[in-house]
Amino acid sequence: MRQIKYPLVYYQIQQDALLGILVGTDLQLVEKDLRSLKNALTTYVQKQYKKHDDYWYMDIIEPRLKVFEVKIRPTYRERTGSYPTTQVVKVPVPVIYGATDQGYYECYLPLLEESFYYYDTRQFKSLVNYVASDLLNRLDPEQLHRQLLYTKPQLDSIILKVNDNRFQKSSYDNYQRKYEVLERLCVQYPYSKSMRKNISSFPEAAWELEKKVAEVVESIANLRANLLVVGGHGVGKSSVLRQAIRKLSSKSKTANFQYTFWQLMSQRLTASAKYLGEWQETCEEMVEELRSANGILWVVDIIRLLQTGGGGAEDSVAAFMLAFLQEGQLQMLGEVTEQELESMRRLLPGFVENFQVITIDELPENKIKNILDRFAEYADQNLNIKISASALSSTYRLLLRYYPYEKFPGKAVKFLGQCVNEAQLNNSDHIGQREVISNFITQTGMPELFLRDEILLDIEELEHHFNSRIIGQPRAVEMLSGIVKVFKAGLNNPYKPVATLLFAGPTGVGKTACAKALAEYFFGKGQKRFPLIRIDMSEFQHPWQISRFIGAGREVGRLVQDIRERPFAVLLLDEVEKAASSIFDALLTVLDEGILVDAFGRVTNFTNCIIIMTSNLGASNQRSIGFGDTLADETAYLSAVNSFFRPEFVNRIDNIVMFNSLNQENIRKITLKELAELNDREGFKKKNLELQFTEKVIDHLSRIGFDERYGARPLQRAVEQTIINPMANWLLEHPHLENRRLKLDFDGKLLISSQPKHA
Repeated sequence: MRQIKYPLVYYQIQQDALLGILVGTDLQLVEKDLRSLKNALTTYVQKQYKKHDDYWYMDIIEPRLKVFEVKIRPTYRERTGSYPTTQVVKVPVPVIYGATDQGYYECYLPLLEESFYYYDTRQFKSLVNYVASDLLNRLDPEQLHRQLLYTKPQLDSIILKVNDNRFQKSSYDNYQRKYEVLERLCVQYPYSKSMRKNISSFPEAAWELEKKVAEVVESIANLRANLLVVGGHGVGKSSVLRQAIRKLSSKSKTANFQYTFWQLMSQRLTASAKYLGEWQETCEEMVEELRSANGILWVVDIIRLLQTGGGGAEDSVAAFMLAFLQEGQLQMLGEVTEQELESMRRLLPGFVENFQVITIDELPENKIKNILDRFAEYADQNLNIKISASALSSTYRLLLRYYPYEKFPGKAVKFLGQCVNEAQLNNSDHIGQREVISNFITQTGMPELFLRDEILLDIEELEHHFNSRIIGQPRAVEMLSGIVKVFKAGLNNPYKPVATLLFAGPTGVGKTACAKALAEYFFGKGQKRFPLIRIDMSEFQHPWQISRFIGAGREVGRLVQDIRERPFAVLLLDEVEKAASSIFDALLTVLDEGILVDAFGRVTNFTNCIIIMTSNLGASNQRSIGFGDTLADETAYLSAVNSFFRPEFVNRIDNIVMFNSLNQENIRKITLKELAELNDREGFKKKNLELQFTEKVIDHLSRIGFDERYGARPLQRAVEQTIINPMANWLLEHPHLENRRLKLDFDGKLLISSQPKHA
């Protein structure tokens, strides 16, 4: 025989009367003393067990009692509005809590008829305050007054003996049975304590979404419906599902009605399949085990069910499971975005028809800020990290402007979580505005200039940045400076790419250098990789190559992969005119709306990108390619661009930037720039060597490093052949040379002399 210990909370309501509440059940009783109270409750519970072969489930091993004082401002609620009182009331809330034999913890609030699981003892205080505050805030002043009438509670217990060998066992015992397929493919939820250690220590609370949680609970438990929770990225779909599952797991204590929940990633169903029909057999075994365990399947990435298993949605895992859903043999939960839901309806309509849809919209600003305050309170109480009000305000402002493709509160909680983790690594106990901006710079590479309104734009420094890197292209410099000014003023359209540009003109005149300079200025402050994504469009000349460019089915295309990895970057589509026409069609929504949606509703966002396309259209008609004393024939280039691209494509480009051909003075400046950059190479810096060039070297490189057909592009090759290769041989012959100035001259070949730096 096994003994179940039920906690008994009792109150002295009169001199000869005790009120007893049996925790974990719906039983309350008044008796003259504790002995009579325990005897009466024990007798009743035992009779119910013998009569129905059933009992209330209680899994706390050693229950404990604690009373919390929760501060509440009583509020009168009428049709015309809510009217809070001026006085704050401290309401005593008794709590029964303790560890379970599954490794997690459980907590009961008997007077409020609520319970919940938690996994970390550090979460206990904040979770009790959160749950109790939420429930008490729903009570009117009269109901709150009744809560204050209770005297100090006491804790005892009663014992029920149950026979584990009887035919009908509790669902907990069923849950303990071995389910080979489920345990191999799925993860049980709520997580065990061992699983919880590897997961974020932040609470999985659905703050401000309690009504949606109740709606999900109703759909799962009472309607036994298959459920799709729909909403944008970050609105709280996962949090609502987790909270609803924990609530159901906590409340459904009846032996024959205990739910079990199993979390599944779609690809695991077919990952280990070796022969034809194996994954179908696995699905059948999983459904059978779910029925045996009274289990509900939570598919985290349910859209992938339509991509997994076959060549298309009609022979996918989703299509195979359709019969089980229609016959009521399988209950399934999932979450999707609006675009994914529409894709599922288009690809496999019968599948979606078996689900009830609950939509979650983005919360209003006041509720979002309330969630941020709760997060800060949790971090303070449980992690001893204070998040200032200015940090919360900056987080909201930055994410609102620079992350328009994700929704609150998810993006804010995720970002603040990263800030907290960073603070823990640095042994810091405070997060202020400076830490928030620093973390944002690290993630985006954007300079502090763009993130703080009080920092003014230095026009002279801006122009110097571009002029020092871009030679002989004043109109291009003016255009790039204008983009920076518009962005700094906050006047760019947040629902489009930062800018979409077409660089047209001869080859070798600085189009790629412009893209690099812009990438460095916009996104080059914190990212580990240089924020320039360069794609050679000549690799996509055939229509069938569009799948390699944007992706198809399970395959992720080159464009999508790069942007998902680095959403804050300059995207350079080099020689765009060489791509197939189908590529231009795919780019229309990217240039216009800043998004790319694939057949399965997956969205790739380009709103934090600067998109630059380069083209040599019209260059072949010029009399002097890449070199001249006058501006290139702009009309010829524009005519070539407008003739080649369709009007709807050209109309989606913000600016067409014309590049001039280069003159001799420009070539000399570029040569000086290339030679100056040689001092930054590792071999010279490591030995503290300084290079000095004579006019003969500069003149020689300016002459041989320019070609009328290729512009200044051959200059780097000339520098390598004329300077670097001879220098490498010379340094190997002088291995111990350090802290010297090397003078480089040219007289048919490179001449190198060495002298002390101070000479």
